[in-house]
Amino acid sequence: MYNQEELKNLVDKAIINLSYNSEARKLIDPVEYILSIGGKRIRPVLALMACNLFSDKVDEAIMPSTGIEVFHNFTLVHDDIMDQAPLRRNFPTVHNKWNINQAVLSGDVMAFIANDCFLQTPVRCLSKVFRVFNNAAIEVCVGQQLDIDFEKAIIVSQEEYVRMIELKTAVLLAASVKIGAIIGDASDKDSDLLYEFGRNLGLAFQIQDDLLDTYGDVKVFGKTPGGDIISNKKTFLLVKAFEIASGKQRKQLQDLIAMKEFDPEIKVSKVIEIYNQLNIRNITENLANEYINTSFMLLEKIGVVTERKKELTLLASSLIGRDK
Repeated sequence: MYNQEELKNLVDKAIINLSYNSEARKLIDPVEYILSIGGKRIRPVLALMACNLFSDKVDEAIMPSTGIEVFHNFTLVHDDIMDQAPLRRNFPTVHNKWNINQAVLSGDVMAFIANDCFLQTPVRCLSKVFRVFNNAAIEVCVGQQLDIDFEKAIIVSQEEYVRMIELKTAVLLAASVKIGAIIGDASDKDSDLLYEFGRNLGLAFQIQDDLLDTYGDVKVFGKTPGGDIISNKKTFLLVKAFEIASGKQRKQLQDLIAMKEFDPEIKVSKVIEIYNQLNIRNITENLANEYINTSFMLLEKIGVVTERKKELTLLASSLIGRDK
């Protein structure tokens, strides 16, 4: 069995050795840049771990797993353009380092580089694997569109928000483990269980991420909390607050969001004060824990011995801050 670091090294090596058409270096330089500036390679590592649950031949899953990482970074390049983000992993974003047109075009070619990686899937399962990937890729785009739509929406329900983060974040984690399982020759039942495991894990991860942006420790989280509040981002916390707030509290939230000029610290403190009145922190933690408990329950049902699940359990636990 491989551990997380060993699998990450396999993915990093595969990324370094990717073949590109070097006829237009300006097209490829941003691709190599975004793939080289770090990241934990969580999705491809999850795919390789899922494969390793059922097979020791993880080399068969390396290139399609690399394709998942290339696709994920393609979405980041385009997301950063839409969000007008200046930094990614503490480095300049692609559109900031080059320009928007270059970022769009280089992002586009990454989608096809990802496809090329998937074409190196073993023939016996190529069609099945590619269909899982392609469906997830479409769903990620749908999720991004919903996220854009929600920016202008006055009210977003909890159900709508959870569906958005399921599509934008969770389905690619789910597809990653299912793809790995298929390449490892898992049964359809185990592949489907792993998909649901990854989906629930992804939902828990995103909801916890929302929580950390407001209540996280700067020493642990790595940035000053409250960024989502300052930017009026619709997080689970804000969506739930609007859902259960009294008329007076809802009006206070609406006024805070509508402010054009404000002191960031005061705005953050006032929104958190309303969250505390509504018990939003506990509500959010409880929902995240529901998804976490479901994901680990599903993992227990996978038809392999517990020892083979150890590394996947450790990685999943680290993702959602669970000691296990």
